[in-house]
Amino acid sequence: MEYLYERVSYLRGLADGLEISEDSKEGKLLLQMVDVLEEFADAINELADAHDELDEYVECIDQDLGDVEDEIFEDIYDDEDDYDDFDDDDAEYVEVECPHCEHIVCVEDNIFEDDDTDIICPNCHKPIYLEFEEDEVKDDEEEFEQE
Repeated sequence: MEYLYERVSYLRGLADGLEISEDSKEGKLLLQMVDVLEEFADAINELADAHDELDEYVECIDQDLGDVEDEIFEDIYDDEDDYDDFDDDDAEYVEVECPHCEHIVCVEDNIFEDDDTDIICPNCHKPIYLEFEEDEVKDDEEEFEQE
């Protein structure tokens, strides 16, 4: 930001060299403009200093947050055996259309086995009730028995 101070000093030097005085209306205007430019340079310099200080502060917070994340998630990711029990590759999903907003929702097929579980649309937050016709259920049962 030093270049701003240099430019304002140059303008002040020009005004002094041209012997611009506050006696004339134009001289008063020009000298006031140079003063305002100097105040702008001061304000910008203060903002730059505050920005640098804030940047250092955010960097420290980021490092501290990284340390906290490492500490918290270290225990979770160290136990590889816990993840062996979780196998999501076998899960099959069924697309269901919400009757309220027509949003497509993907649900695991085993959700249909549990009568107590409600399917809530993530778009409109209303429950989705599935109605199967008798023929569809029989066709699905026959298909399952053939496999």
